[in-house]
Amino acid sequence: MQLTFTVLADEPGLAEAMWAMPTSWPEFMRHDPIGGLFYGHAQTRFAEFVLVGRDPEGEVAACAYSVPFVRAGEDLPVHGWDAAIRSGLLASLAGERPDAVSAVEIAVRPDLQGTGLSSQALVAMRENAARHGFAELLAPVRPNGKADPDEPMTAYAARTRADGLPLDPWLRVHVRAGGRIVQVAPRSMCIPGTVDEWRDWTGLPFDRTGPVHVPGALAPVHCDVEHGVATYVEPNVWVVHRTGA
Repeated sequence: MQLTFTVLADEPGLAEAMWAMPTSWPEFMRHDPIGGLFYGHAQTRFAEFVLVGRDPEGEVAACAYSVPFVRAGEDLPVHGWDAAIRSGLLASLAGERPDAVSAVEIAVRPDLQGTGLSSQALVAMRENAARHGFAELLAPVRPNGKADPDEPMTAYAARTRADGLPLDPWLRVHVRAGGRIVQVAPRSMCIPGTVDEWRDWTGLPFDRTGPVHVPGALAPVHCDVEHGVATYVEPNVWVVHRTGA
């Protein structure tokens, strides 16, 4: 299936269908406080970097979100996803000219996952970055094939198949598209909450202090029952794509 991608700024009327498209994200992933800053401004400040993919029947099948931010020649931030969004919003508020662009999310409708649409969305995002004059698309990739939360991300990201491609399916999509794995972002996302919130988000008891393995999490959630809080710090992997701009 070939999707047609449209920049949200060109067709703002797509926003309702875009937000209504179901996704398969674990509930706890919806509570990153920095992520909320991006999605709360996606239609207003970042619409030029939001792409909506429609199938031949005109139904929304995929969305690709990215954010321009100020890197100022610095190394890729260890707090990857959160850092790019925070920098992007601050630059927009201050009227600064961004010098880099980062992927935020590629979402494919659950009934169409595994059909190659994520690759189409990635290419569309890269082409959009090129149209805006960015020589690179930076991506703090979430390797969601990582099944063992105790395995260090540095070890998992380095694992390859017999053909030399990454073992992780999502990293493999990026490498096949020409991306270059650069480094791990050890504190890419940080999701704090009370133990009651984490119980609601996961259905788990969160009744002991220590690491908790949560389905869909790439690392353990650290629970502190005595203080009534739990925090998830997620590592991602920086991948760099040349855009040709």
